[in-house]
Amino acid sequence: MTDYSDEEQRILSYLRESAARGEQYFRAKNIAEAIGLSSKQVGARLPHIAEKSDEVDIEKWGRARSTTWKVTLS
Repeated sequence: MTDYSDEEQRILSYLRESAARGEQYFRAKNIAEAIGLSSKQVGARLPHIAEKSDEVDIEKWGRARSTTWKVTLS
């Protein structure tokens, strides 16, 4: 079992629930607002979660003003 920090667990839980409802594209700012973290905290942790998680696939999708992340359930 992979060990996640409290922040990583909160992010992962939010992504799992949102992806299960059909959402696929996320910005760190929107995740942060939903779970009470800063966008920097979320943005710094998403690549680490992507490497560790078998539950969701997280892919850096696009970068306009901020990075968009594509999330799908594994």
